[in-house]
Amino acid sequence: MSSPITPSRTRVKICGITRIEDALLAANLGADAIGLVFYAPSPRAVHIAQAREIVQALPPFVTTVGLFVNAKVAEVQQTLQALPLDLLQFHGEESPEYCAQFNRPYIKAIRMQASTDLVQLAREYATAHALLLDTYVAGVQGGTGIAFDWQQVPREFSKPLILAGGLNPENVQAAISQVRPYAVDVSGGVEASKGIKDPEKLIAFMRGAGNDNQ
Repeated sequence: MSSPITPSRTRVKICGITRIEDALLAANLGADAIGLVFYAPSPRAVHIAQAREIVQALPPFVTTVGLFVNAKVAEVQQTLQALPLDLLQFHGEESPEYCAQFNRPYIKAIRMQASTDLVQLAREYATAHALLLDTYVAGVQGGTGIAFDWQQVPREFSKPLILAGGLNPENVQAAISQVRPYAVDVSGGVEASKGIKDPEKLIAFMRGAGNDNQ
C-alpha cells in the first residue's frame, strides 16, 4: 500500500451546478471543481446543451466533473463526445471494470454503512483517482443532506478521500478538522433551492473550508 495522502490544503468541489452564474461564483470563490449531474431523476440534473454552456463559461484550472448513476455505457460515451469533462464520478453500483472502461480519470462514490470496508474497496477500485464518501440512505443515490459518522473514516489512507454527505457552512470546518480529507464535496448545503446555489452560503462554505477569496 502506498504512502498516505497528506494534502497541503483541502480541495473543494461544488456539485449540482445547473446555472452559469453559480459555476462562475464557485470558481471565483476558489472552488477546485464543479459537478454536473447527468442523472435524470435528480432535481439537479442538467442536459448536455445546458452543461456545455456552463463548461464553456468556466475560467481555466477549474475541474469539470460529470456525475453518473448506473448509466448505460452509451450514455456516458455520448456525454464524453459532447463535453470536455475532466473527471467522471460514478455514484451508483458500478463495478471497477465499468468505471475504468472510459479511459478517463474517475472517482467512485461509496455510500457509507457500518459494514463498509474502505480498505477492501480501495483495492477493488484501484484505478479510481479517489473515493468519495457519502451517506447511505436506502433508495437514495446521494444528495441526502445527511451526514454519516465521520469516525468511520480512517485517519490515514492509501487513496485520496473526498468527504460528502450533509456538509454545509456550519459543519465543514469541523468536518475537515476531524476527517482531514483530500477534498470536500457539497451540493444541497449551499443551495437556495434544489439546483440553485445561494451566494452567501457558498461564500460561508468556502470560508469554512479555508478557501476564502473574499
